[in-house]
Amino acid sequence: MAENTLQNRAMEAATANRQITRKRALLTLGLVFTAAVLSYGGWWFAVGSRHQSTDDAYVAGNRVPVMAEAEGTVTVILADETSQVQEGQVLVRLDDTDARVALEEAEAKLAATVRHVEQLYATDRQLAAKAAAQQDTLAQHRSDYARHAALNKRGYYSDSALEQSGTQVQVDQHELAEDQHAIAALHAELGTGGVADNPDVKLAAAEVRAAYLTLQRMAIVAPVSGYVAKRDVEIGQRVGSGAQLMSVVPLSQIWVDANFKESQLTYIRPGQPVKLRADVYGSRVDFHGTVAGVDAGTGSAFALLPAQNATGNWIKVVQRVPVRVQIDDAELAQHPLRIGLSMEVDVDTRAGSDGRPLAPVPAPQYSTPVYAQRAAGADQLIVDIIRTNGGGEVSPVLASVTAVGAGRDR
Repeated sequence: MAENTLQNRAMEAATANRQITRKRALLTLGLVFTAAVLSYGGWWFAVGSRHQSTDDAYVAGNRVPVMAEAEGTVTVILADETSQVQEGQVLVRLDDTDARVALEEAEAKLAATVRHVEQLYATDRQLAAKAAAQQDTLAQHRSDYARHAALNKRGYYSDSALEQSGTQVQVDQHELAEDQHAIAALHAELGTGGVADNPDVKLAAAEVRAAYLTLQRMAIVAPVSGYVAKRDVEIGQRVGSGAQLMSVVPLSQIWVDANFKESQLTYIRPGQPVKLRADVYGSRVDFHGTVAGVDAGTGSAFALLPAQNATGNWIKVVQRVPVRVQIDDAELAQHPLRIGLSMEVDVDTRAGSDGRPLAPVPAPQYSTPVYAQRAAGADQLIVDIIRTNGGGEVSPVLASVTAVGAGRDR
């Protein structure tokens, strides 16, 4: 009996100890869970609610096409994929034999036109001198006629001689009028300006400009500085005007398109600071930037085949809207990125913004001067041809073919 009693007491004591241990474990677990909830709540209130993040983000940038501006056969290729090129650098050359011949013909035509106009000006000077001499002759014959008429009244000059003197005055008047009409017709042909402002010279200059630009277009240059990508041209290939030969990607002009869920856009505004990480560099490199703007529609709205939700078999899908993020230039130069790389984006929605959902965003400006330089070369060539062929001094800067130089004083 005593043994049974001792065993029962031992079992009761063990059971009580297990219950106490269980209560302590449950209490500890509850405290840990409560602390975790409070910690998460505190973190969410202080930090988490201020940030929106996504890993559906990719590097984007300008892919500048290099296109043929004229028809021709490819003779030289001076760049390949991954090559770094500078703005204005020649990338592809086309056979320029026909273009050179056309330019020589246009130059010869412009030179001949300038010389012809110069001859017209010489004729104008001759007619002006002739008209002046005729004016003097007419004045002399009128004076003679007046003297003869006075003598005729006094009986010292015959009527036939007086009639002949009057006829001579009429002949002089007709000849002077003829010269004046010829001068007027010549002035109408020459215009009011100098040689360079003559319509025929302008037309010939336009042909020179067109031929010159066609020759220049045989050398296809890089519109911007960057790296060559996707070369689609080969030696000997016949390309037409407008054919894309390759692309140039300026890696200094890239950004990130972060595709946020529509439920995340509530507090995202332009100007907010952004922290980014690229899979290529991992967690050891953090990029910083700002929200440049929010796209005007979802990705599906601008898809090639947008969804037709009115067909009846509709399933709600959370839409995503592209948000453009501009990366800090200094960090981008130190750690270059490539178009299409995956990124992780975290936006601080409580800072760096005026709070307006559609805040004005300054539009970027992209430009290249390489094509304007060609026009300047054509202008200078026209000036040289006009000056060499006796057209006088012409302004070296020509705004257009319709205003080739300032001409010369006449």
